[in-house]
Amino acid sequence: MKSARSARIAPLALAAALVGGLAVTTAAPAQARTEAHVSVQATDAHYLRFDKGSVTNSRLELVERTPGRDKVIKTYKAGSGQVTDTCAVGRGWLPNAGASKPYAIEWHRKNFDGVINGLVIKISDRKCHNGTKRTELFIHSEMKPNGTQGTVESERWTNSGPNDYYSNGCIKLNPTNIKDLFKRLDRIGWPKKLYVVN
Repeated sequence: MKSARSARIAPLALAAALVGGLAVTTAAPAQARTEAHVSVQATDAHYLRFDKGSVTNSRLELVERTPGRDKVIKTYKAGSGQVTDTCAVGRGWLPNAGASKPYAIEWHRKNFDGVINGLVIKISDRKCHNGTKRTELFIHSEMKPNGTQGTVESERWTNSGPNDYYSNGCIKLNPTNIKDLFKRLDRIGWPKKLYVVN
């Protein structure tokens, strides 16, 4: 966690540090141009859980840790991948990640400008059951870098069927839902972990 003192770093220095970190974690040149987003500190009070149903009809849950049984605060329809093979790079849905080894939520951005755009959450790499490493894993939607709808397919959500929920192995929400998720997490604190179950 960042200390209260580090939270007071000059905005310019903090932006430079965040953009520098992005260059290390995101190799694709098209994803290098971003606007850093700074919010409240990361916390263990909440986490995200992705419950795989099908590649176009699964659920992403925002969960609060509570004594006894944890409380689901909000559930969003979500998709992941194009096939259920967790080892299919760029096509398969996410490999499971239980309590012993969840995904790390590495960073989040608003106004991200790359292969995917707008509101983006980066999650850690993961090996599937045969050892194939899955990389470039995100929670995102279809929108322009500024969060509005565009004209090309990757920036335009049509709600005309399940096709918008297909992804290249990421978790995809509709634009309204990812905006709601960001708003909630900016208010209550960003979680550090994502669990994936089915």
